[in-house]
Amino acid sequence: MPDPSHPLKIGTRGSVLALAQAHETRARLMAVHGLPAEAFEIVVIKTTGDRITDRPLKEIGGKGLFTREIEEALTASEIDIAVHSMKDMPTLQPDGLIIDCLLPREDVRDAFVSPHFGSIAELPEGAVVGSSSLRRRAQLAHRRPDLTLVEFRGNVQTRLKKLEDGVAAATFLAMAGLRRLGMPQVARSAIDPAEMLPAVAQGAIGVERRADDPLIAALLEPIHDVPTGQRLTAERAFLARLDGSCQTPIGGLAELAGDRLILRGEILLPDGSVSISGQREGEIAAAAAMGQDLAEELLTRAGPGFFTGP
Repeated sequence: MPDPSHPLKIGTRGSVLALAQAHETRARLMAVHGLPAEAFEIVVIKTTGDRITDRPLKEIGGKGLFTREIEEALTASEIDIAVHSMKDMPTLQPDGLIIDCLLPREDVRDAFVSPHFGSIAELPEGAVVGSSSLRRRAQLAHRRPDLTLVEFRGNVQTRLKKLEDGVAAATFLAMAGLRRLGMPQVARSAIDPAEMLPAVAQGAIGVERRADDPLIAALLEPIHDVPTGQRLTAERAFLARLDGSCQTPIGGLAELAGDRLILRGEILLPDGSVSISGQREGEIAAAAAMGQDLAEELLTRAGPGFFTGP
């Protein structure tokens, strides 16, 4: 058990939101094990995605940009656990690392953020909308091809400043992030998943550990949220079969209804010209199979070359 003389080292990115997620993880561990804050040390690790902010993610390598350096530190035992936004995580972990602890999932919806407009429907023709998410841009282009879409990277505070400066009329953030930052009022409206399917695993925090560390496994097990794990099993199986990355517009959401699981998925061309969606419902125990099966259906309907182009 960690103590102030041998604190558990929690690795995280340094953004305000990432730190909030690390602090939530620490608070849950403190509560369940009766430990003081001093039994933990939060270690900030700068990732490639944090250092390079002036280029689109798809140009510099995709999802691993926000995890690679943290996972290297975990493998090297420089930290004991790593806290991640699960929507940033590749579907495969490096050899020797595992994510089997997920915190209770927050609000999965996208937030519409604008100084002047209350919803997507209120945006005038030709309005400029900024987003770094290929999924959000493709979904918006599919629904509102009249809008002008621009790249919009940076943390929450940076993006809000860009809106204030008139760089764009609106942007999107995750409701989960705004709620964790105590800023839900920033959202002019939360977008129903029926209108805009969120990213796979949006709103979920994962805690990564070394697979051969039973003491850490036992420490984390009491804070794992089983329903979140069941939902992400389906969503990440769907994503894995599609070989999803930051270069692929994919939406996916699993929801529980009693002892049943309902999974919805969507793939789009980056310009939003084509959207293909589907749904599966079945027993929770079949979550992974449902994700793979839905992905297979969408791939078949899309045909060869959908993701790679001509």
